[in-house]
Amino acid sequence: MIPSYPLLVTHFTNIAIALAIGLLVGSERGWMVRARQEGARVAGIRTFALIALFGGVIAAATGAMEDFHRWLVCALIFLPVVAVLTSGYILSARQDGNISITTQVAAMLVYWLGVLPAFGLALPAVACAVVIALVLHLKNSLHRWLQVLDEAELLGTLQFLLASVVLLPLLPNRGFGPWQSFNPYHLWWMVVLISGLSLVGYFAMRIVGSRKGVVATSLTGGLVSSTAVTMSLSRLHREVGNSQIVAAGILLACSTMFARILLVVAIINNSLVPALVLPLGSGTLVLLAVAWWLWRNGITATDGNRPEIRNPFQLIPALQFAGLLAVVMFAAEALQQGFGESGLYLLSVFTGLADVDAIVLSLAPKGGESLDTSVVILCISLAAATNTLMKGIYCRVIAGPELGWKVLWPAAATAVLVLAVASLNLVAGS
Repeated sequence: MIPSYPLLVTHFTNIAIALAIGLLVGSERGWMVRARQEGARVAGIRTFALIALFGGVIAAATGAMEDFHRWLVCALIFLPVVAVLTSGYILSARQDGNISITTQVAAMLVYWLGVLPAFGLALPAVACAVVIALVLHLKNSLHRWLQVLDEAELLGTLQFLLASVVLLPLLPNRGFGPWQSFNPYHLWWMVVLISGLSLVGYFAMRIVGSRKGVVATSLTGGLVSSTAVTMSLSRLHREVGNSQIVAAGILLACSTMFARILLVVAIINNSLVPALVLPLGSGTLVLLAVAWWLWRNGITATDGNRPEIRNPFQLIPALQFAGLLAVVMFAAEALQQGFGESGLYLLSVFTGLADVDAIVLSLAPKGGESLDTSVVILCISLAAATNTLMKGIYCRVIAGPELGWKVLWPAAATAVLVLAVASLNLVAGS
């Protein structure tokens, strides 16, 4: 029975995708051994293309069967492919002494990538082919990375992956305790975030140098959590060896918080933006100016001796911050339950001890509706000012006086300025 035209088009499309996958991976393998004579390679571009095409044809030929039987047939026919590739590997290893099985494993994967389009998995198959080709081509870079990676760095990376990939998904994402104020998932997510930023900052400094790494960490991490960046850089400042550069990076991250608040408010309730631009904008300018001044002075200073870097994954400080965050979450919920709207200002201060996003997301939609606009603006300004001040205090406690005062004084001045400008702006508008 001749298949219908649409089914023929589908079969030919899937087979063409399989062929393209084989050509893509095979071109990389062929390019790597392009200097060898014809017939001296176990598998090159033509062999990879034919193996993928073979998988595509077998999958298309079994299209009338049930899925289980189709997978079974493809698996049974895969066995001769493995036998041929294994025989070629044995002969090649005996001839030139090369015992690497990378090419053979890649060829086996290509067979299954050729099969997948017939099962409606064309996009994952193509994506995997691109990744495989890239990994194969990065052989020298990956081997070089393993040579420069020390034991502490590998251990820190594995510990971070354990905390984030293994432990985080196992935690319940719901409230516990009084007023459901404790969320284990959110608390551990903060631990993962702080530890991850520490790891990113460490490797950024390792790759591009301490100064450029601090700026990269501040700009990217500050958009997620400037508090986490502050704590991470405060712990890493001895590895950088230049307190002015680190202080500039922390203040740069703090300045991004104000921009993030304005962006969130603009999305949720843009009527609040005009009243918030002046206080938050003035805070941003002050922090950027001080950060620039510290950076200019820091780049002319000598870095000094840098101590040996230990495990870049620091779990204990992150756990301490998670405990602080848990206390703040409980206190904020207790104030809201006990005082209602009259406790919003206290709530803003307590919330600002750890994070500003919670108060912004909870109050911004109510501005001009269930809450007066001036109350919402002052609450957001209070949370932002408190959070800025607390980041200076965190830095002073974690890093010590040399770095701590360089961050604390500008942070305190910015907090006072934001509150003063917000208050004057509200008085002028009333």
